[in-house]
Amino acid sequence: MLTDTPGTTILSDETATRAYAASLATRLPHGALLLLDGPLGAGKTTLTAALVAALDGPDRASSPTYTLIHEYPTPNGDVIHVDAYRLESDEALDALALDEYLDRARLVVIEWGGRLADRHPEAWYLTLSRPHGATGERHATLQAPRANDATSR
Repeated sequence: MLTDTPGTTILSDETATRAYAASLATRLPHGALLLLDGPLGAGKTTLTAALVAALDGPDRASSPTYTLIHEYPTPNGDVIHVDAYRLESDEALDALALDEYLDRARLVVIEWGGRLADRHPEAWYLTLSRPHGATGERHATLQAPRANDATSR
């Protein structure tokens, strides 16, 4: 796991992704909302599974593409994993009752969550990308919540 530019971490393989997730798990406060964005195959589900494992949840976490939401128990509260890929409107996202999950969860992770960033300035925003030609390498760029940024008030 290497830092390339400020805010961007190079994840060379799955081991680096797990290490990054473990570090991220200690940084994200209880009840945090983490919005994941990036193209198909960028590693959103892999990172989420690593986060669940880092928080002492089940060893296996999978994409909730068709069920939309998976809940994983951890000792400090559930990790809620949402896949918003198939949700076509803001109304469909609202129907998920996100606030209810945030009130009780250790962490809420939303894959394809970029379109929620403006509506949730309290969210952490993580973009995953695969450099052109790279076989296993991913780049992770984390942005802290805008709600904590004095310039956004």
